[in-house]
Amino acid sequence: MGKYTDTTFDNIDKRISWWMSKYGLLLLRLSVGLIFFWFGILKFLPGLSPAQDLAIRTIDLLTFGLVPGSISIYLLASWEVLIGIGLLTGVYMRVTLLLLFAQMLGTMSPVFLFPEEVFTRIAYAPTLEGQYIIKNLVIISAGFVMGATVRKEKSQVADKENFEDGVI
Repeated sequence: MGKYTDTTFDNIDKRISWWMSKYGLLLLRLSVGLIFFWFGILKFLPGLSPAQDLAIRTIDLLTFGLVPGSISIYLLASWEVLIGIGLLTGVYMRVTLLLLFAQMLGTMSPVFLFPEEVFTRIAYAPTLEGQYIIKNLVIISAGFVMGATVRKEKSQVADKENFEDGVI
């Protein structure tokens, strides 16, 4: 590649990187918020959540049977919708992330409580429910990324002035 092409590619790369830096966290927060809101709403509608039965049995075990299944699914649904609203609005992010991480502990617990339902071959071949649970590792990681930014001022990450030569 010639010098002109290298410079053009570098400028395009900087613009794309700047755009990702400016909007990536917002898009992450909104997409995870949408997932929680949507999946929470599904739990209010019997039979529409693919992991509903497993969730009810997990809550029953974790609460030593103190929360009836007919109530637990609505509590979980409300909890998830609340997390979704918190992420979608960006309001009370510390509380929202605390609720997210607590919910994720419960969500991941069937891996240990019901391994025979999470794996067809323990530890390496997940069932559909297991895949549904394991993908939450991405949501947990997203929570860490969002949590790392709750103390920062507005978009310190995507400040145009922080770029060396101002090509934006």
